[in-house]
Amino acid sequence: MSRDTFVFTSASLRSLRLEQELQDWEEARRALAHRRAMTRRPLPAAPRLRHGNERIQTVRAPPPQIQCRDPAIHNIFMCGDMKRVYAVLKDAGMVNALMETVHEEMAWTPEMGMWTLISKVKQTSALRLAASRGHSGCVEELLFRGADVDADPGGRTALHDACSGGHHVCVRLLLDHGADPDLLAVDGNAPLHLCNAAETYECAEHLVTSGALVNVVQRDSGLTPLHVACRRGLENHVELFLSYGGDVTARSQEGETPLNAACAGAERPADAGQYLRIVQNLLAAGADAQTAGRKKHTALHNACGNCCTRIVKLLLEHGACADIANCAGYTPMDCLLQVIEDYPDQQPEVVAQSLLNYGAQPPSPRMLKLCLPSPATLEVMLNCYPVIPACEDWLEDIPEELLKEHQSFFDAVRRMSGQLRSLQHLCRCALRRHLGSLCHFAIVQLNIPSTLKDYLLLHNDGLLR
Repeated sequence: MSRDTFVFTSASLRSLRLEQELQDWEEARRALAHRRAMTRRPLPAAPRLRHGNERIQTVRAPPPQIQCRDPAIHNIFMCGDMKRVYAVLKDAGMVNALMETVHEEMAWTPEMGMWTLISKVKQTSALRLAASRGHSGCVEELLFRGADVDADPGGRTALHDACSGGHHVCVRLLLDHGADPDLLAVDGNAPLHLCNAAETYECAEHLVTSGALVNVVQRDSGLTPLHVACRRGLENHVELFLSYGGDVTARSQEGETPLNAACAGAERPADAGQYLRIVQNLLAAGADAQTAGRKKHTALHNACGNCCTRIVKLLLEHGACADIANCAGYTPMDCLLQVIEDYPDQQPEVVAQSLLNYGAQPPSPRMLKLCLPSPATLEVMLNCYPVIPACEDWLEDIPEELLKEHQSFFDAVRRMSGQLRSLQHLCRCALRRHLGSLCHFAIVQLNIPSTLKDYLLLHNDGLLR
């Protein structure tokens, strides 16, 4: 008998009972669902089409944007590896995927009173990565697959990145696919503002020929692309912008004009030639040499501060005021004196002559010590005084090497300090005082020997009389 029976434990019996209850509950649920379905009102009939060939258009929601933080994927688009690009783009969502990079940097936390390491996330896209590196094949493939040409993850579009890198082929592709050439980035720059290097000329050309606003204004600073090109000394860019209607009278938030920007940017003597040509083009296009910025700082102040001999002459010939003071009380002559030490070999004496011949007042005697690095400039300044000012206190500061090279000149300065000058010199001072700001125009028209004209115009001869 024991072979045909099975003894159930209490646990086994409880499991069988629970299983039976679960089965009964499931049958009851199905019966209730069936009764509800039988009593539900039928759905209305589908609308009938008027024309047999028409079909109802299916509207589908766009797929959610993919977020990618995989450095390997980022590198594929940055390197332009087309074999791997094709593999990644098998997933259609990767075309407009949001690429995120996480990097750590030090930041000051006032609550803790210390520098701490924080993580920052930067956003970009596959199109931006490819355009920033100039991978035109990758850019073209992404655009063909439907990449959003004006998407700006991270605050910039692919067109901004392509212009910043000087990748003109990518710029052309993006524009041909409808990129907005005037879209401002989060920092307020339009693509034209980012064409700020010589290698970006073709990018700028593509933009303006595609209808970009040549006078588009930077959101915060108020700078136009012409301001940027003038400040950077980009002669070809300036000519391009002027030919497309660049405004030479445009002012930035600081009141700076493109002419001010060009004169301020001419800091390196090696670049003086290209800045001179830019200034010539601006003046020919109608720029006003007398226009000052918000702080009454003129283009002449900037040119003198950079000791740009030919630009100073050009501005004075076009009506720049030689003796105007800015808000700090500095005249162009003051700006020159402050940089003689930096530009002793850039003929600061010629700049001083030009200013004095166009009406600038001689500097205060206490400022003459700033001329020590350039004895030729000191000579020009001393020839403006009827009496050589007392100079014993600052002549002691002459570098020994410079003193040996110009020993005779400095000896003459010491000897004549506080004494009246020659009658010839006094006559020169009287004539120049009478002519004032017309010295240059009047003296060159006098029917006198050229050597005497040079003497009246303060040309250097190495002598003090």
